[in-house]
Order: sequence, then C-alpha cells, then structure tokens
Amino acid sequence: MTSSTLRITRRGRVVLAALFAIPVVAVSLLVTSPGALAESTASSNNFDYVTVVSGDTLWAIAEMIDPTGDPRDMVAELMTLNQLTSANLNPGQELAIPR
Repeated sequence: MTSSTLRITRRGRVVLAALFAIPVVAVSLLVTSPGALAESTASSNNFDYVTVVSGDTLWAIAEMIDPTGDPRDMVAELMTLNQLTSANLNPGQELAIPR
C-alpha cells in the first residue's frame, strides 16, 4: 500500500492565500466603513417636526419655536439641521426642529 502525500506548488499556495485573504479584507472594510457610523449617529437623534404651510418663513417658524431668542440663531440652526441651502420653503415640507 502506498501512501500519497499532497504537494502544493508555490502558485497553489498563493492561490490558497488569496482565497482566504480576500473575504477577510472585504469583511473588515464593510465593518469599519465610516458611512455606517455616520448613519447610526444621525438616526439616534429624535426631533420634533413642523409641516410648512403656505406663507410660512424660516423667520416665522424660528420665532414660534423660541419667542424670546434671536430668530437669526434659530434660522441658522434650522437650516443646518434640515440641510437647507436657501431659506425657500415649500408647503407640505417637513422641517425637523431642535428640542
């Protein structure tokens, strides 16, 4: 009875190493992706929302939210929070307001 031994060539070792390394690298990139971290922090915040009606302005909404504060500060905060590039509002639009 003859015993056979498995012999792997250098090219075979490289192929086997690649087969094991590629999934490990792919999983590590998916786990450490910065996009997943950004989404999880944004979704953990709870906000109240106000629905814009015809004639509403950011200034009027800011005064309604904080009647004693400076409306300019609240307008800036609303624009940042809602990622608005201009002060134009559309009826039916929902705005997140800070608590």
